Amino acid sequence: MFASLAPARRRLAYVVLALVLIGLVVAVAAFVASRTTNDPVASVDQSVPGPVLLVPGFGGSTDALEVLAAELRENGRDATVVALPDGGVGDLTAQAQTLRDAVDAALTRTGTTSVDVVGYSAGGVVARIWAADLGGAEQARRIVTLGSPHHGTQVAGLAAQVLPDRCPIACQQLAPDSSVLAALNSGDETPDGPQWVSIWTELDQVVTPPSSAQLDGAIDIPVQSVCADSAVDHGNLPRDPLVGAMVSAQLDGSSTVELGAADCSRLSS
Repeated sequence: MFASLAPARRRLAYVVLALVLIGLVVAVAAFVASRTTNDPVASVDQSVPGPVLLVPGFGGSTDALEVLAAELRENGRDATVVALPDGGVGDLTAQAQTLRDAVDAALTRTGTTSVDVVGYSAGGVVARIWAADLGGAEQARRIVTLGSPHHGTQVAGLAAQVLPDRCPIACQQLAPDSSVLAALNSGDETPDGPQWVSIWTELDQVVTPPSSAQLDGAIDIPVQSVCADSAVDHGNLPRDPLVGAMVSAQLDGSSTVELGAADCSRLSS
C-alpha cells in the first residue's frame, strides 16, 4: 500500500505504522495486567470498631438476629439487622448489593471507616460475596459467620432436585454444586482485609454436613469445641447466649481469638 510513495515518505510511513503497532501492544498488555493483577488490600485498622451489620439467612427473617443485635447494643455497639430484598430467597448477589448499600449508609451515618459484619446461615455467604466482589474486603474489620453453608448444604441440593418449584434461586445457589459457590470457593475463601471467623454447630440439620461451615483461612469454631454439652441447633444460633458471647469475643479487642474448652465457663456465665 506504500509502493506509490517516495522512498523518504515510505520510510516515514513504516516508522509511524511501527509506533502505532507498539502502542497497541502496550495498551493491550496494560489491559491484560489490569485484569489479572490483584493488588493487595490493606488490612483495616483493627483497633477502631465501627458499626455492626447483621445479615439474615434464607427467608430473610430478622427475629433471631434482633436478639443478637440487642445483646451487642447492650455491650455498647451500634448494631443493625439488614433487611434483605425478595424476602431473602432471591439472588444472593442481589442480597450482597443490598449489604453493600447498607454498609455505605452505616459508614456515612457514623462517620467511621469500617464495619463488622455478622452473617447468619446464607447471610454468611452473602457477606463473602460482598467482600470478594463488591469491595467489602476494603470496608470490613471483622466478618463472623454463623452456621453458614460455605460449601453448600445437601438439604438445598436435594430440594433443587426433588422439589425444584419450591427451591427458589437462593436455595438453588446454596446447593453444593452451584456455580455461585464454585466461583466463590475457587480462589481465596477469605480475602485479605478483614479478619474472618466461622462459628457453627455440630448439631446442624439444615447445613448438611455441618462441616460445610468450615472456611479456609478463617478461625473455625464449632460451638461444641467450646462447650461440649451445648445442644444449640441451626435455628437457635443467633439466640443462644453462649454463641452471643462467642460473637462478642470476636468483635471486641484488637484481634479475633481462638476459643476452646478453657473458655466455656467464662463465656457461658
